[in-house]
Amino acid sequence: MPTAPWTLARRAERLEPSVIREILKVTEKPGIISLAGGLPAPESFPVQAMREACERVLADTPHEALQYAASEGFGPLRDWVAAQLGAQGLRVRADQVLITTGSQQGLDLVGKVLIDAGSRVAVEAPTYLGALQAFAPFEPQFQSVPCDEQGPLPQALAAAAGARFLYLLPNFQNPSGRSMGAARRVEVARAAAQAGLLLVEDNPYGELWFDAPPPPPLAASAGDGAIYLGSFSKVLAPGLRLGYVVAPAALYPKLLQAKQAADLHTPGFNQRVAYEVIRSGLLDTHLPQVRARYKAQRDAMRAALDRHLPAGCRFNVPAGGMFFWVELPAGLDAVALLPRAVEAGMAYVPGAPFYCSDGGEAPRANTLRLSFVTVAPPLIDQGVAALGGVLRTALEARA
Repeated sequence: MPTAPWTLARRAERLEPSVIREILKVTEKPGIISLAGGLPAPESFPVQAMREACERVLADTPHEALQYAASEGFGPLRDWVAAQLGAQGLRVRADQVLITTGSQQGLDLVGKVLIDAGSRVAVEAPTYLGALQAFAPFEPQFQSVPCDEQGPLPQALAAAAGARFLYLLPNFQNPSGRSMGAARRVEVARAAAQAGLLLVEDNPYGELWFDAPPPPPLAASAGDGAIYLGSFSKVLAPGLRLGYVVAPAALYPKLLQAKQAADLHTPGFNQRVAYEVIRSGLLDTHLPQVRARYKAQRDAMRAALDRHLPAGCRFNVPAGGMFFWVELPAGLDAVALLPRAVEAGMAYVPGAPFYCSDGGEAPRANTLRLSFVTVAPPLIDQGVAALGGVLRTALEARA
């Protein structure tokens, strides 16, 4: 056979397919109840408001909306982000806000600007799989930080000194659903400062709280020791592909240059449409409806897990967000059991891929993630019942 006329870059060899995306392909089979993907409920999208906003943008500023735009982002949208974060205790100027093509691009830009081959990057155990994928091509050495039910242990951060940054999700974490309390946030920010450790705070789920809003961001206590990432995907619609990065003034220019090299700018039309929607105050009425919907589905999944899981299973009850994290009895392997679950008519995401392989905390094969926001309560119960049946069969075979 002829030799291929290309040579892959070393970083390309580190690219891996998304475990979640591969599982979602399986869930396209008819009859599969997918509790796998962390997709917002499409019924929650403000379709009419989007339609009206598109019409206003094309009527009022059609040429500007369809033209190339500033790499930093649409000015009024950056002002809005700065004001919203200011209301949460984060002192930020609009010129520190960079609008990105989804918050996933923000992770990519952070990786490009801050990671050298062989440098250490500290992450929670477990952590967001998409962040591991975004950082991996830059060839870091991942270091997992010990965690409890609130996230990273402050006393463990000294061991991460010298890492380029600590990546963490303090609000309704993906995948574990855990949240960091106010006191812990202050302790983590203080410990990170003492260790000379930059915080990269990712907050895609913070507005999806059910009973009370989360405490102020860690970045509010960290000052120039933090980068903050946010997203419009969960509050409006993921198809807009809009997110943002808030960075210290001295670091911002390099992130901007990386953004310019990647795609010049985030689609200006999308930014203007999003701004038209949010400046009308829609979020004040829209988000409470989304929270109520997701809370009802959270409660339905909690009841189903109590009803159908066999003894020995443990799970958290998230106070917001989209996920339950389930720990199976020791010895069960969620990866190995997934094909049986699909045969039974449901799908989940195994927990092992959410752990980095660093020689620290080993990936926990007996964990899995369930999403509750895209499935109606009757189907949630049916899907969890199918999972419970698979687990009981596995436990009986092992006995």
